[in-house]
Amino acid sequence: MTFIIVFSALLLDQIVGEIKKWHPLVGFGLLANKVEKLFRLSHNTNISLQRLRGTLALCLITLPFAVACYYLTSTSELSVILNIIILYFALGAKSLKQHANNIYIPLTENNIEQAKKSTQLMVSRDTQNMTENDISKAAIESVLENGNDAIFGALFWFILAGAPGVILYRLVNTLDAMWGYRTERFIHFGWAAAKLDDALNYIPARLTAFSYACIGHYKNAFFCWRTQAPAWDSPNAGPVMAAGAGALSIQLGGTATYHNKIHHRPVLGTNTIAKLKDIYKAIKLVDHSILLWLLIIAGISYFA
Repeated sequence: MTFIIVFSALLLDQIVGEIKKWHPLVGFGLLANKVEKLFRLSHNTNISLQRLRGTLALCLITLPFAVACYYLTSTSELSVILNIIILYFALGAKSLKQHANNIYIPLTENNIEQAKKSTQLMVSRDTQNMTENDISKAAIESVLENGNDAIFGALFWFILAGAPGVILYRLVNTLDAMWGYRTERFIHFGWAAAKLDDALNYIPARLTAFSYACIGHYKNAFFCWRTQAPAWDSPNAGPVMAAGAGALSIQLGGTATYHNKIHHRPVLGTNTIAKLKDIYKAIKLVDHSILLWLLIIAGISYFA
């Protein structure tokens, strides 16, 4: 049954894609903004209190949804359909591909300005001074990292803990994207969301990295994962992006500008500069990794 639900949810995502209006995560984001205003202190003078209030806020707007989801899917006669719909809303495979194509296509038409605008929708770095190769690198990094967040992490937690697990994972992931910044506003209030997101993504990120390695140039992928990932500031993005860069045999990371400040990030992958064509290869790497997961899930379901 698990394979049927996963396959159906992925198929629904490919057919329908992300709903533009009334998406549950959009409504959750609005709720998170209101809760933040109620719980976050205006000043970070007391670190422990700010972290405590952030933790309480996190629990308040995630646990009720997970509990409600558990009772709904375990008691309803339509539990299979509900599971498919819930997993579908947690997935973003088609949306990720569309965002990447919105960068890839303008670049093929030499429309750099449009590509920059589309890049801003995928990454938080400054794009005004980006070259074509910079844009390509940013798009590839986003595709590889969000392959874990928007696809494989959701699949892992659904397989492990059902609909409540994937709901909790996706909501925490959303809060980390909203509250997990190391700015004066969120560095303490968003501490719990960031730490829990790291914990929930620890295993999925490494399974994602392993998937990229299996599909792409596995020797490069495993070497880059082992030697380069520890230097990355994120414990989960490091393995995913290092393995992905190695699997594609390209170079990622390096210098990038965020909020008018230059950040010297570790270099990941090989010495081959990422180019336009590699955006398409990154998309295919994620697509083929999804097929690998489906085959493994089908095999486990068959022999279980």
